[in-house]
Amino acid sequence: MKIRIVKNRSDIGAGTRGADMGVDAMEIAAINAGNDFFNRIPFVDIDTHNETIYNMVKNSFAKRIGFVEEQCNRVSDTIHRTLLDNEFPLVLSGDHSSALGTISGIKAFDPGSRLGIVWIDAHADLHSPYTSPSGNVHGMPLAAALHEDNLGMKTNEPDSETLEHWERLKSIGTDDPKFLAEDLIFFGVRDTEEPENAVMAARNIKNYTVAELRYRGFQHCIGEAIEKLRHCDVLYLTFDVDSMDCDHVSHGTGTPVPFGLSPSEAKRIITGFLETGKVVCAEFTEVNPLLDTKGNKMAETAFDVLNHCFG
Repeated sequence: MKIRIVKNRSDIGAGTRGADMGVDAMEIAAINAGNDFFNRIPFVDIDTHNETIYNMVKNSFAKRIGFVEEQCNRVSDTIHRTLLDNEFPLVLSGDHSSALGTISGIKAFDPGSRLGIVWIDAHADLHSPYTSPSGNVHGMPLAAALHEDNLGMKTNEPDSETLEHWERLKSIGTDDPKFLAEDLIFFGVRDTEEPENAVMAARNIKNYTVAELRYRGFQHCIGEAIEKLRHCDVLYLTFDVDSMDCDHVSHGTGTPVPFGLSPSEAKRIITGFLETGKVVCAEFTEVNPLLDTKGNKMAETAFDVLNHCFG
C-alpha cells in the first residue's frame, strides 16, 4: 500500500489552542532537516472548524461537541476513501478527539473486520460527557468508539443537546462499537482520573506503563501485546506526542506529563507493530508549537519519529 498523508489541522477538541499548527511545525522541522518527506508523499487536507473557538461554549461538559462531530465525520469519510483507494492513511492531527473519526473510517471500510487499537499516549481518553472534569472532547474518543458512557461513575448532568451529539458521535461510521475493549492496548498511559481507571479495570484494558516496559523489556512487552492482538484482522496505531517525557523532550503539547517514553522507545513500539503487517492506518497528534519552550523541539522530535517509522 502506498502512503497518503491526511492533514487534519483541527484543534477544537483540545483545552488549549495551538495544536492546529502542529502539522505545519512538523513540515518546518522536515525542511530545516533538509528532508523532502512531505514533498515525496501525496497528501489530502481536511477542512476544519477551528474558527469556532471564538464561539461561546454552550456544552460545558463536552465543549464544541457539535463541531467535533462534524470534524470526525469528515475524517471518517477521508479515511474510508483512502482505504478504498488501497492507500495507507498516515494521519497528522491537531488534537486527539478526531481519532474517533479515524477509527470510524477504518471500521466503515470493513465493518466485519476485528480491529485492534494500539494507543501510545499519556492519557487514556476514556471520559464521556457524564464523567469529564474538563469537558474537552479530546479526552473522550475511545469512550465514544467503545460506546462507554460510564454511568456508574457519573459526576455531570449533560443537557439534551450535548447527549444528542454524543450519541451521534458514537454512531459515526457504524452504529455499533468500533472494537472490543480486549483489543485495546495502552502504552505509556500515566495521567488518568478515577472514572477512567474504573473503565480500565472493569474492561480489563492492558496498559504497558513506562516502568513495566523498561523493567520487563520492550521486545518482550511488544511481543506479548502482538500476541494479545493476534485475533485482530487489522490494527490502528496512534501516537500522541505527550506519551514522551516532557521534561526530556519538550512541553510543546497541550497536556504534557513527565516520566514518559523517550523518542527511541516510541520508535521501538511503533516499528514493532508495523512489522506485523497488520497496521492499516497510523496517526500522529497533539504537537503544539505555541507551548514549546525549546523552539520547535516537539515538532522536530515528532518528525524524527515519523521519518524513522515511515520515511
